[in-house]
Amino acid sequence: MAFQIVRNDITKIKADAIVNTANPEPVYREGTDSAVYAAAGAERLLAERKKIGRIAEGEVAVTPAFDLDAKYIFHTVGPVWQGGGYGERETVRKCYLNCLNKAVELKLESIAFPLISTGVYGFPKADALLTATSVISEFLAENELSITLVVFDNESFKLSGRIFAGVDQFIDENYVEEKIEAEYFALNVCEEYAAPVKSEEECAEEPDISSLQDARRRRLERGRFSSRRKNALAADMAERAPRFSGNEPGLTAAMAKPRSLDDVVKNVSETWSESLLRLITEKGYTDTEVYKRANVDRKLFSKIRSNKDYQPKKNTAVAFALALKLNVDETKDLLGKAGYAFSPSSRFDLIIEYFIDQKVYDLMVINMALFEHDQPLLGG
Repeated sequence: MAFQIVRNDITKIKADAIVNTANPEPVYREGTDSAVYAAAGAERLLAERKKIGRIAEGEVAVTPAFDLDAKYIFHTVGPVWQGGGYGERETVRKCYLNCLNKAVELKLESIAFPLISTGVYGFPKADALLTATSVISEFLAENELSITLVVFDNESFKLSGRIFAGVDQFIDENYVEEKIEAEYFALNVCEEYAAPVKSEEECAEEPDISSLQDARRRRLERGRFSSRRKNALAADMAERAPRFSGNEPGLTAAMAKPRSLDDVVKNVSETWSESLLRLITEKGYTDTEVYKRANVDRKLFSKIRSNKDYQPKKNTAVAFALALKLNVDETKDLLGKAGYAFSPSSRFDLIIEYFIDQKVYDLMVINMALFEHDQPLLGG
């Protein structure tokens, strides 16, 4: 995973480097700083920290990680929030960037950040989140590193009213539970149409079977019925479907003869991987810019490129659709190559459709919205 956001205690994250929002002086008091010292082994860590001395705002210093599941602790000093007019945002950006550059200098593969300065220093969490993701996004465009942003509480992501205006409304307007009975009655048939008709009072006059089959088939394809009702209706349609002997007037031999396995295999369309690589070429993108925009690492993309039958997870397939800046129809087509589809009863799918409709393809922004709504993140 190139970048992920998790809710956790940063002292429990496994990474090559754990970033600590440090006190400028070699002391520790409360918040993330205190938690890191306690988990690493306060006495030994403080002894190392005293060797460094004072750290200026925005700068980073390195110590061993001791008892943490990491190689190093990066100590960086964030600013105290004073309303935003004293360069606080620029200093926080510097904290993140200096830590990332230090990770590259030490040839590390992974690093975990807290939301710098959001604790006792009072930096607004919404601003801190946007600052962090902005710096990380710019960095990953040019570098390979696994980055984890660790958020300790839910409050940090109650941001939709400010950052994701429209997402909640879009979900509310489009999200549907399986409203089977309402749709079933809309077809002007009785509730248990798949069962034998008991009386004229229980069912209205039976509609034209061919049109009913077409309507049901379309609804089944959209995945709007429950599994129980799907099975019942499918059996009903199969029972009522016309039977052909092969001798009916106008029925060709090709229609009457079942296809062999060889016939089926010969007509398989391009795979998801083949479609992806074709779209990259057609859109005029490079492999590197696409897999970086999709928030996946080079190793994973190499597997995709070398295996035409590669089967992605749905969130990975969606991430590549966004990286290619596909519209909704193009996205559905690419997902279909991997055997996936959008559903109106999936919050994840609706959030993705919302951002595609808005022509917003930045995975950092979309992942924040997904995270806020407790949905799986894109990439990886």
